Amino acid sequence: MRIVLASQSPRRRELLSRAGFEFDIVPSGKEELITKVLPNEVVCELSYQKAKDVYNMLSADKKDEEKSPDILVIGADTVVSTDNKILGKPDSYEAAYDMLNELQGRTHEVYTGVTFVYNEDNEVKQSTFFECTRVTFFEMSDREIKDYIRTGEPMDKAGAYGIQGLCAVYIKEIAGDYNNVVGLPIAKVYQKLKELRLLERI
Repeated sequence: MRIVLASQSPRRRELLSRAGFEFDIVPSGKEELITKVLPNEVVCELSYQKAKDVYNMLSADKKDEEKSPDILVIGADTVVSTDNKILGKPDSYEAAYDMLNELQGRTHEVYTGVTFVYNEDNEVKQSTFFECTRVTFFEMSDREIKDYIRTGEPMDKAGAYGIQGLCAVYIKEIAGDYNNVVGLPIAKVYQKLKELRLLERI
């Protein structure tokens, strides 16, 4: 079974590689359509859209008798949330400042949704799940927030910070899976693959 990661995230790619998986990368070009409200439901919805889109793309060129290729597509989506409000990737210096100012000195949640889309007995199946990790920040001064933003690190990350990067010095406590905050709950991914008996086909 060919594994395909429907994401260009270098962090997800690294986590999957370190777990010993060999895979291809085919990012989804589908425009995100959010119909849910709660963070755990949003990440599940978006991870499914990404995985299904890539599976459909890879199946489109197959002959009729091969419409269900032997592939496993993994889609994932991560959001940072405070009081069920989703903090996405900042689109400006000001947005990054507002997010970090809201997170500093507090505990927030990081949700990652994961979807598998695969073929089993010539039937397309899917499995979607999520992981939640609680992260507590130390207090950050106004200068510390501004200095961190100037490094450029916050600008392509949900919640305007990277736990594996320079922001590590401001992380007071983590409750749950650290890798989930990085972008992929790799242990839960492995256990789910085992539960679905997909590891036997990889």
